[in-house]
Amino acid sequence: MAKCHGNDIGSLVLNRATTSSSSSATANNSSTFNLWKSFSAASLRRKLLSAIRCGGSGLSRRHRRESTASSAKIPAEETSVPQEDTKPLPQRGGRSEKLCDLLNLAEIHERHENEAETRKKVEELEKLKRVVEDLQCVDCSSGGKTKTAARDVRSIAKENAEARATFAMLGAIPPLVGMLDCADLDAQIAALYALLNLGIGNDMNKAAIVKAGAVHKMLKLIESPNETVDPSISEAIAANFLGLSALDSNKPIIGSSDAIPFLVDILLDLDRRSSAQATQDALRALYNLSIFPSNVSFMLETDLVPFLMNALGDMEVSERILSVLSNIVSTPEGRKAISAVRDTFTILVDVLNWNDSPGCQEKASYILMVMAHKAYGDRQAMIEAGIVSALLELTLVGSTLAQKRASRILECLRINKGKQVSENYGRNMGSAVSAPICGSSSTSMTGVTKEGLEEEEEDMMSEEKKAVKQLVKQSLQNNMRRIAKRANLPQDFVPSDHLKLLTLSSTSKSLPF
Repeated sequence: MAKCHGNDIGSLVLNRATTSSSSSATANNSSTFNLWKSFSAASLRRKLLSAIRCGGSGLSRRHRRESTASSAKIPAEETSVPQEDTKPLPQRGGRSEKLCDLLNLAEIHERHENEAETRKKVEELEKLKRVVEDLQCVDCSSGGKTKTAARDVRSIAKENAEARATFAMLGAIPPLVGMLDCADLDAQIAALYALLNLGIGNDMNKAAIVKAGAVHKMLKLIESPNETVDPSISEAIAANFLGLSALDSNKPIIGSSDAIPFLVDILLDLDRRSSAQATQDALRALYNLSIFPSNVSFMLETDLVPFLMNALGDMEVSERILSVLSNIVSTPEGRKAISAVRDTFTILVDVLNWNDSPGCQEKASYILMVMAHKAYGDRQAMIEAGIVSALLELTLVGSTLAQKRASRILECLRINKGKQVSENYGRNMGSAVSAPICGSSSTSMTGVTKEGLEEEEEDMMSEEKKAVKQLVKQSLQNNMRRIAKRANLPQDFVPSDHLKLLTLSSTSKSLPF
């Protein structure tokens, strides 16, 4: 009975404590609502658990002591009667007071953290302001101050995207562009790389740099005819053109300047002074500029296309070279310039056989597809370069995109072959019509004409079938030679009689058109 009585008292105490805590929480609801929002969920959970453990264990011990003392004071004959209201309740406080204290501490801690973070941001802003103030000393005679400020901009903006936007808002771009007019080489390099880092991933800064006249000033640094341009300046300018040309609105501005000849000169590298990084940046910048169709005409005024065609074969740059050519071939002038290069189709057909580089195969097949579709005169040159066997192999072992493009090219070549036969048929018909027609009646003349047309049509179809059959036979033989070579079989490997029979019996239906 004493045990049950103690449990009843403990439950009563807990109910009272819960009621008092809920009333206290209701009274302070408006003051603690913001605290719950700003309080960290993880820290709140951790502190609440510790508070509940401490408060719960202390409260249970207090309940046990009070229940034991009350049961000792009650006489033995009255222990069977529960006395719920005769014992004093525990003091108010407990869990609710601990929670309030913890929430107050959390509020103070959060306020201190916010104040520390605010102070840190204010200090960083003041530092950026001082750097921009040093940059705005346009007088280059101040020397070290402006160079140090430009280096600070370069280092801060390299990894901090927020600082790039802040520098632009504080007005750091115009003085950096103005530093390009200084005669100090170190100041020029520091300003170029500071502008480069300010434009990383920030289109507004890229547009602001071009608007401030940076393109003209950069080209002015390399226009000195009597002095040799420092390679570090050329490398920094090429890197800037690469970053600035990534923005579509900057492409026509950069392309209409002398930037394209400068980038092509870096590729040609007549003086052998350009670094590998500058060459890569120049090629990538030309790719960005070639996306804008109006810039293709400026590229064709240079030796870019012959250089790119002859540079194919270097696997480090071949795929990007083919990307540039894919943009150039989109214009009629570009197609004409590509086809005018010696051995163009032989080189491109050779690229189709690069099975270890599917990206190059896809781009080369795109160039050939556009030229076969647009330029009727180039189809015969493709056939003479051995494109049919390469395309048939590509439709079997190439990537999905390369297979589709190879099939399109084969379709264009088949149509081209049909047109040639049709032209021959037209010439023969012209000569037949010009001959004197003999006959006494129109009926007999019509019958002769129909018979002649049917015979000519059969001859035309037979010639077309023969031509297609010959192409299939030649391609299968070439494929067998390649397979034998890959399998390390003797070069005098002779196919079986079954394969010969299959080759002879093949028709145009077997082609993957």
